[in-house]
Amino acid sequence: MAVRAVRGATQIGADDREQILEATTELVSEVMSRNGLSTDDVISVIFTVTPDITAEFPALAARKLGFHEVPLLCATEIGVPHALPLVIRLMAHIETDEPRSGVQHVYLRGATALRLDIAQ
Repeated sequence: MAVRAVRGATQIGADDREQILEATTELVSEVMSRNGLSTDDVISVIFTVTPDITAEFPALAARKLGFHEVPLLCATEIGVPHALPLVIRLMAHIETDEPRSGVQHVYLRGATALRLDIAQ
């Protein structure tokens, strides 16, 4: 097994607790599904949010999905003036037999604009 990193991002419409939890649940679920992962395959997850998101920790959504024994961390992205607003990002460190080219990165909703080269 190799350790790989998988990236993902999503965008919400407003700094609203329910939107944060819903969008993060969708993002984490898609990352897990597209990469054929279980929580046992996940080493850790770092969530970041743009500075305009403060209503809830995205990690709470992962906990609700069963990430009880996975270390989770939330942080704020740097406030770049021209950055896409209201974005939740994640970087998960996983154990997998997939080569780097086989890892499926997931960009949803308005965050597809961040990585048009790999958004699905």
